[in-house]
Amino acid sequence: MPERNKQFGLYGAQGIKGHQAVARQLDALAGYIATPVTARRGLLARLHYLTRSDHARARAHAAGLTVTDRTLRAWLAGKRSPSKANIERVERAYRTVRRENVARYLLARLNRQGRGTRVEIHPLNQSQVDRPRQRAVEFRTLNIRHWDRIVQAWVADDERGMDDAWVDQIVDLGSQWGQYEYVTNVGFAA
Repeated sequence: MPERNKQFGLYGAQGIKGHQAVARQLDALAGYIATPVTARRGLLARLHYLTRSDHARARAHAAGLTVTDRTLRAWLAGKRSPSKANIERVERAYRTVRRENVARYLLARLNRQGRGTRVEIHPLNQSQVDRPRQRAVEFRTLNIRHWDRIVQAWVADDERGMDDAWVDQIVDLGSQWGQYEYVTNVGFAA
């Protein structure tokens, strides 16, 4: 089996790690609030999501939003504005709580009772690589039946765990799996 790439891009190839493309697609499926947190509307939407119940508040607190209830009420009423650091905490807490909330639903949709989900893997971009150094890499599809480790790592925002879980799935491509460690895009739907 091939080893992982140690000097990716040395000859001009362009792409991202496959697990990052998968995380980006899972983020798109999670359906985050589209309005940026820096806009008043986006901030209010995130704060309402994080404070709609006692359970949601507890999860937001565990995710790093540690301001008092009085401060939250002032932000919601528009009497005060959060600092830049607190805006980042709100965004981070919102993404963490949203991922936890949609994980079970996504996992059920992706696993589809053992049938799995078809994944399209678009190879890396070699347009800047000299012709003699280019590899013959083609568009591939793969049916992933067990998404548990990938989704768990995505929820935990565990980069290394996500990479390991993704590599465990793409080894099913056979001896060429190392060519798909870096990709331009990974597409799937749930």
